[in-house]
Amino acid sequence: MSFLKDFYTKKIERRLSRHLNNGRIFRMALRVARLAPTPKDARPVAFFKASSGLDDFSWNSAFHLLTSWGLRLQGIPVTYFACYHGMSRCVLGTNRQDPSQEPPCHSCIYQAKTLYNGAKVHWFGLERSSELERAISGLNIDELSSFTFRTIPLGALVLPGLRWILRRYNLIDDDATRFFFREYILSAFNISQRFEHFLVVTDPQAVVVFNGQFYPEATVKWVARKHGLRVISHEVGLQPMTGFFTEGEATIYPIDIPEEFDLDEAQNARLDEYLEKRFQGNFSMAGINFWPDMKGLDEAFLAKAAAFKQIVPVFTNVIFDTSQPHANTVFADMIAWLDLLLETAELHPETLFVIRAHPDEMRAGKESQESVAAWVESRQATNAQNVIFVAPDEFLSSYELIQRSKLVLIYNSTIGLEASIMGAAVLCAGKARFTQYPTVFFPQSVEEYRATLKNFLLAEKIEVPAEFSRYSRRFLYYQLFRTSLPFDEFLERGILPVNARLKLFNPRQLPSSLAIQTVTRGLLEDGDFLLEE
Repeated sequence: MSFLKDFYTKKIERRLSRHLNNGRIFRMALRVARLAPTPKDARPVAFFKASSGLDDFSWNSAFHLLTSWGLRLQGIPVTYFACYHGMSRCVLGTNRQDPSQEPPCHSCIYQAKTLYNGAKVHWFGLERSSELERAISGLNIDELSSFTFRTIPLGALVLPGLRWILRRYNLIDDDATRFFFREYILSAFNISQRFEHFLVVTDPQAVVVFNGQFYPEATVKWVARKHGLRVISHEVGLQPMTGFFTEGEATIYPIDIPEEFDLDEAQNARLDEYLEKRFQGNFSMAGINFWPDMKGLDEAFLAKAAAFKQIVPVFTNVIFDTSQPHANTVFADMIAWLDLLLETAELHPETLFVIRAHPDEMRAGKESQESVAAWVESRQATNAQNVIFVAPDEFLSSYELIQRSKLVLIYNSTIGLEASIMGAAVLCAGKARFTQYPTVFFPQSVEEYRATLKNFLLAEKIEVPAEFSRYSRRFLYYQLFRTSLPFDEFLERGILPVNARLKLFNPRQLPSSLAIQTVTRGLLEDGDFLLEE
């Protein structure tokens, strides 16, 4: 009974908090509409987000809204493209346990009307194409994945979002998955047609979308770029309450660092202060604290490790994450990489391999359906005496593990960047946000990777280029303090860590904030969306 009481109490608290926050947003939106000067005689900036927050105020919903408000308050015309029952199945409205369940359109539209109170909005509905329905009827997963209709690569546009909501990279070819795939394709085509009309009516100078990987935004991005328009996508930044904006792919976090840039004494001190907290587990991203109780290596682990010549930690990623399609340039996917590592472990009994699952694999409500834990079990990986598996809910200190290791293996995890800063030898298997710079060892084929790994395991000492640490520090500094745009003047954390809450503030403050100034320069002056120092 106590459990049920706590459950319903928290549910009521969340509803009340959402209600109060929406009231604040509604009133602030009306103030923005009243204070905004008559728009300049210029083409508008279009905003679209349909995959971040249904009936709540997610961090990316907040960045989307505040940025559009900041532009409007400068007299820059803004128009919103918004869904009004425009998708038969949207990503966040998909119930993978019940394909028949329709999206919660009523509450989602209510939320959108709250955000866009007093603004210019172009709503789009759903018109199903019978021609397209016939074309995709009976196709299997592979055929749907590569499906193109009227030159639009609908299968490729839909695939990342489908993988994300089904919590797996390698899709199962069953009735439910094929149903979702078909409905996503039909909805994506509808969006493409409605957005084509929107472009004719509004003639925007640029389009701003959330993420760019989920099919609604990916479709809008594809259509906009076909017409030669600039598309800016945004994601959460590496710092709390910050957003990242880019003309590239937001989930890759592309960063262009001048070759002549080097950290000065103050910048090095600032980065070291961050790293000190990070190494203690004191950090969060998108409101989530992944390491609430980081623990050192216990005596049992140290006793086992003492029987081996060397330790090699293996840091994995969440396989359905939207960064993974970008990462798979060497291996087909992360599982293929793990299979190679297991083969390698059998050939090197002198080496203790510690496979570390990402903590986000088991986040409540986002549990991976294709997890590293499931791979370990299916391959019976821990039957080998030299393989240890660290589950996602074990808060063992990865940094202490790195300090005791000969070699660090990553797919595309950010911890590889930090390991390079610590001076460790890092062998990377997937394209990461930082592999555009000399930060880690990154072989360009499976054969080269296998040979490099073998050589490193056999070597008495791995010589790590000095530039790896330098470039890693430069990259991390830029990501933390130049690309992460602060919105904390206007936002605070909601009851749930994944939700934001609007602060009380004078909307006239928005245009002069660092974040809005940076995005404005990026949008209107072809800027780089970097904070000025």
